Amino acid sequence: MVAVLAVTETISYAALFYAFAVIVTPMRDELGASTAQVSGALSVSLAVAGLAAPLVGRWVDRRGARALMTLGSALAGVSVLAWSQVRTVPQLYAAFVGVGLAGAMVLYEPAFAVVNTWFRRRRAQALLLVTVVAGFSSTIFLPVTQTMVDGVGWRGALVVLAALAGLCAIPHAVVLRRSPRDLGLVPDGADGDQPRGRTSESREDDLPTEARSPAVRWLTVAAVGHAIAVTVVAVHLVAYLRDAGLAPGVAATAAGALGLMSVTGRLAFTGAAARLGLARVAALMLAAQAGGVALLLSVPHPAGLVTFVLLFGAGFGVMTIARAALLGDLVPLGAFAAASGRQALAATIGRVAAPAVAGVVITSTGFTPVLIGVAACCLIAAGALLLVGSVNR
Repeated sequence: MVAVLAVTETISYAALFYAFAVIVTPMRDELGASTAQVSGALSVSLAVAGLAAPLVGRWVDRRGARALMTLGSALAGVSVLAWSQVRTVPQLYAAFVGVGLAGAMVLYEPAFAVVNTWFRRRRAQALLLVTVVAGFSSTIFLPVTQTMVDGVGWRGALVVLAALAGLCAIPHAVVLRRSPRDLGLVPDGADGDQPRGRTSESREDDLPTEARSPAVRWLTVAAVGHAIAVTVVAVHLVAYLRDAGLAPGVAATAAGALGLMSVTGRLAFTGAAARLGLARVAALMLAAQAGGVALLLSVPHPAGLVTFVLLFGAGFGVMTIARAALLGDLVPLGAFAAASGRQALAATIGRVAAPAVAGVVITSTGFTPVLIGVAACCLIAAGALLLVGSVNR
């Protein structure tokens, strides 16, 4: 199941998210629309996915992820195929409502619920495998998508991606299972009873106190703060570096290196967390991100930029693993997906609003206040993670 999720997440992220970066320019030119108009479709997708996340979570808690992810992959294929046929901007937005709903059904949130159900001792390692493999989605599919666009056009490229996304329904239906208990097993394949308070019959409605504990709230604060920070950097870093006088190629390379460093950071995080604790190590890495931003602002390039890429990139994907692993320890099994969905909605609100707010600030006062805000968000998230660890003791 972990191997299936690793592969299908890689494909699904490519079709539902990363391909947009390659498709946007030829699509914009053919539709005769502005960049802002076509980019708004992606915002619609993110907003729909965020709004659907709590509902998806409650479904997974009650019925498991197998049917949901199977139907979600089928919807992903249909929605991307519809995207390939749009002729107007309203049609594009309509297709991206489907893209967003499919994303809520097949991307990390339901996949993490499967991992949480099947793993206890090796949960962090299972999450690492899924996220490290899926972390290469952009590395693999951005050039592949560009090659397809060059060969068969953006519409043809989307038809191929739609087929790949739709085919993910097959391994989801064949391999995924609701819970170990359905097969006479327990998490991690060990013999014995499931941990008290984490049984598959426990539902979110039956356990409101644990699912809404102070530790869960602090984890939500950390997730939102970090989502804002990484989104602002992802959207505005290239523009900042070009404004600082760096060549476009250097700026783009630096931004791309953050993704590569995130894989290294996830590996380092999982190894250190096993010895020092998830919350403590995640907080340290987020604080290091704030330090990286400070060095970017204060140390001349290339030294400041290289140090920033190393420090900020290492923590870029840490919250993806940390949030899922910590939440699995904080809430009952039957409340995990719903609690995770609420956190995903909160993080999505920050992720959608942050680029626009940052753009207004940049226009009026420049990049420096925005980057200071990024550092502050990282520090707030780090502090919230430390509170998660202290409250949960």
